[in-house]
Amino acid sequence: MTHSPVWHPFTQHGLGDPVPLVTRAEGAALYTEDGRRIVDAISSWWVTTHGHCHPRIMAAIADQAQRLDQMIFAGWTHQPAEDVAHELRSILPDALTRVFFSDSGSTAVEVALKMALGYWAHRGEARSRVVVMEHSYHGDTIGAMSVGARGVFNAAYAPMLFDVGRVPFPANDPQPTLDALEAECAAGAAAFIVEPLVLGAGGMLMYPPAVLAKMQAICAAHGTLFIADEVMTGWGRTGTLTACEQAGVVPDIMCLSKGLTGGAIPLAVTMASEPIWDAHYSTDRTRTFYHSSSYTANPLACAAAVANLAIWREEPVRERVAKLAEKQQTHLDALSGHAMVRNARGCGTIAALELGDPAGSYLSELGPRLLRRFREADLLLRPLGNTVYVMPPYCIEDEDLARIWAEIGAAADDLATQ
Repeated sequence: MTHSPVWHPFTQHGLGDPVPLVTRAEGAALYTEDGRRIVDAISSWWVTTHGHCHPRIMAAIADQAQRLDQMIFAGWTHQPAEDVAHELRSILPDALTRVFFSDSGSTAVEVALKMALGYWAHRGEARSRVVVMEHSYHGDTIGAMSVGARGVFNAAYAPMLFDVGRVPFPANDPQPTLDALEAECAAGAAAFIVEPLVLGAGGMLMYPPAVLAKMQAICAAHGTLFIADEVMTGWGRTGTLTACEQAGVVPDIMCLSKGLTGGAIPLAVTMASEPIWDAHYSTDRTRTFYHSSSYTANPLACAAAVANLAIWREEPVRERVAKLAEKQQTHLDALSGHAMVRNARGCGTIAALELGDPAGSYLSELGPRLLRRFREADLLLRPLGNTVYVMPPYCIEDEDLARIWAEIGAAADDLATQ
């Protein structure tokens, strides 16, 4: 393609890199206009769970398109949305009683933040400080950026962002994190938002379930609302349906998106506990939760989610997740001793490592070189600087997975000879 008017996300067009035209997809593969087969090693930005163009999900969308495509969701409803909500209630913790629909991970986070602040405002309590973890990423809208790490992602937009409290990432010693969170909560923090177990765009940073459990306990002791951003970590990525499950944690608010439709079409939900709902429930219209978008709970997207939930209910998805996690760990172990590999780590189906410099940086000059290398090798791998991660659809074949890891190993070998 030449002279395209399209402005692509997270793409510096000034570098002149080619933008391949993909014409179709199936399973864990993308097919380009010029006949190449590209292995999707990152689930097309972490969304595709069961594989591209999954027959059950595609059929559900096609069937729904013959009956109801779109309708206002303010004060009206439709069966696909009702079915999604009831299914989510049946597979998620009982305390998460209310389902609010939106369109993306970022908007799910915006909804969560507004719910939390509305909760305190309607209770007549002056609690508005939001606490976050350093290196976190929660999206690219204003509220979501405000609760994420400050740096290259949002430096140009700093005047628009609100102030938050920050606790350190629990690296080798979690105590500074727990102490800082204790201090913030004791001072009356309104809410703490966190990516459970894995910080995605921050560099696939990982911490253990026990730390997550301790952070939630601190919040509960002080009445600080605990918001779990499971947009990336949900739907089996960390080895369980949600990451919170591994820590025995039930948040006050949970954000879900990406794999909610199997990755086929945009949809998000913010799950809230009954006290959050009760704070907004009233005959006083000023206590209405004023948030929506035109496409809230789009029927086509909800139909895809219903099909995805049926796949989770009726097929051995958890077994597929467990098998992929084992294979990922085997490949990780094989590379972990390489001189150019640092901090090889895994959590469920997510595997990550640093190549070369142990102090990974999103602007590492190695990042664009690796991106080009992998693209030329017909792999969709998108390093976070010099952090290379593999997060494929659960249907990936062993041969394709081996190809991915062989190319990462070859990249490490080449670095060793430079």
